[in-house]
Amino acid sequence: MIANLTGHLSPDQQDLSPATKAMLALRTQILAVWMANVRSTVRQARKLPVPILENTVPAYFDTLAALLTPGYAARAHNDLGAVASEHGGERARMTEYDATDVIHELQIFRDTLFAELEKGCVTLTAEERSILIASIDATIRESANSFAVVQAALREQYVASVAHDLRTPLSTAQMAAQMIEHLSGDEAVKRYAGKIVASTQRIDVMTREMLDRISFSKTGPFPLHIAQVDMADLAREVAHYAQSFHSVELDLEVDPVTGWWCRESMQRAIENMVNNAIKYGAREEPIRLGVTTTIERVQVLVHNKGAPIAPEDSESIFQLFRRAGNHDAGEGWGVGLSYVRRVAEAHGGSVLMSSSQEEGTSFVIDVPTDARPFAGAPTAA
Repeated sequence: MIANLTGHLSPDQQDLSPATKAMLALRTQILAVWMANVRSTVRQARKLPVPILENTVPAYFDTLAALLTPGYAARAHNDLGAVASEHGGERARMTEYDATDVIHELQIFRDTLFAELEKGCVTLTAEERSILIASIDATIRESANSFAVVQAALREQYVASVAHDLRTPLSTAQMAAQMIEHLSGDEAVKRYAGKIVASTQRIDVMTREMLDRISFSKTGPFPLHIAQVDMADLAREVAHYAQSFHSVELDLEVDPVTGWWCRESMQRAIENMVNNAIKYGAREEPIRLGVTTTIERVQVLVHNKGAPIAPEDSESIFQLFRRAGNHDAGEGWGVGLSYVRRVAEAHGGSVLMSSSQEEGTSFVIDVPTDARPFAGAPTAA
């Protein structure tokens, strides 16, 4: 069911329930109406570019639809929280939304979904309707919480950056005041200069304390060198190299997939995902590397079979120098996935993750097809 993470779950898939198939058949129509309704209702959404407004909503839609197939419900429930969290985080980084806007647009999604299903003559049972309503309400909370957390992290980065940059002019002012205090023969001037020295020293102490309390690991926007890139060719190149170490199945929805990205950082990010799949996946099972597209966005998926990532590790694996708890301490530091998230976020996108014993582990980089307007976007990773 990993196709749900890219918004490509097919209504022709035989083991899906009739309700899931009916929802998927109306995906394009429902998402188009939702985007139009959000633009007309949420003020901050009116001028958003299509790939930013679209966000991870295709994956969100498909995962909701999968909830209506009993065999997929448990897995879809786990995926839904991750997708909703990334949605909220991307809204914090890429828009001028506030938390109310995040909640409102998902409420609009709920209303649009049921209205369009009714127009399409799709009849849901009371239980199916209840599942969708409860799940959407839960993900509204998840998305809003993620929005608040990422927004707080961005504020912290901004404060740390300002505090860091203040130290140079502050030091200059302090030295100048000390020189005036030392050289002036006017007692009043010396007295005022002494007050300036004391005040700048106090500010310096406060600034140092602030920096000590803030984990300041980044000094500015993630550097990107945007150029026209064929993502299919890039995936092919990574797959060819990785074949020397592990079997890789390359799955390209279309070829070429041309867009504007930083080739070097995107290649390294894909390599990191593939390397993690080789390192932690089942040795006898091939890795799948796929490239798909939605409305003005591109998804790069890496999937492997093997031991799943525990739900409690789903966020920590993206943190610098952290690894999932089910891997031995001697297997290396978790730098790669932190880099993957920063690359995706700097391109104006997100990273989605899903893991289970039955389906294996999937990571998806989901970015705008043309990242030029969003290059150097804020990153919370």
